[in-house]
Amino acid sequence: MFDWTKTCSYDEHQKRRFHTTARSRLKKLAAELRLPPGSYDLRSNKAGIAVSGEVTLHHGSAYIQVGQFGMSSGHGILIRTCKGRKDYTGGANHFVALIMLDDIPALAAAVRAITGIGSNGLLSADRHAA
Repeated sequence: MFDWTKTCSYDEHQKRRFHTTARSRLKKLAAELRLPPGSYDLRSNKAGIAVSGEVTLHHGSAYIQVGQFGMSSGHGILIRTCKGRKDYTGGANHFVALIMLDDIPALAAAVRAITGIGSNGLLSADRHAA
């Protein structure tokens, strides 16, 4: 299992593993949420040497970003609503623990509760798509 708490700062190998693993988990999350192919973007920004950077799943109605930005609180997954894939500020920020990337059904439940996508087994159309 991946150690989400091991810092990526000044460790290129750890940062590469962090991004690869986070991308893989976000792809699994998209599948768990039944997001249609093409209805979301999956981006990775490695940023500078002293930080983890972030991996983002950006759907028409949800913005989910993984990074080590909340390590002191144990949080590192940002979830918020948005109005299309060109909306980078979106609704209110909600944070959950990075360890939730090891439990995709639980993470999907949190995303559904916050954003409403995938609720009631319905496909989440890009109802706010730009």
